[in-house]
Amino acid sequence: MTYVVTDACIRCKYTDCVEVCPVDCFYEGENMLVINPSECIDCGVCEPECPAEAILPDTESGLETWLELNAKYSAEWPNITQRKDAPADADEMKGETDKLDKYFSAEPGEGD
Repeated sequence: MTYVVTDACIRCKYTDCVEVCPVDCFYEGENMLVINPSECIDCGVCEPECPAEAILPDTESGLETWLELNAKYSAEWPNITQRKDAPADADEMKGETDKLDKYFSAEPGEGD
């Protein structure tokens, strides 16, 4: 099992989760984070840290697409291990639905 980041992270991109990750398995895209499923040790400490509730265990149904997306982009995007400020409109974007189709960017973030 692993944890995955879902579309609730898109354009919210809170980074509270990266501070607590003991194995540094988060990777930064332009407007969201992903978890490398091969590096995640299933400790679960990141899940309660996410203000957008975007991190879920891959055992929940319907997350196959998110597991694939996390695996793909964690291989392409830079690693992030330190907390950064969230985007200025993160709180406004929190709770919006269907963000994958509306806002997802495959562009990498800056990383550490």
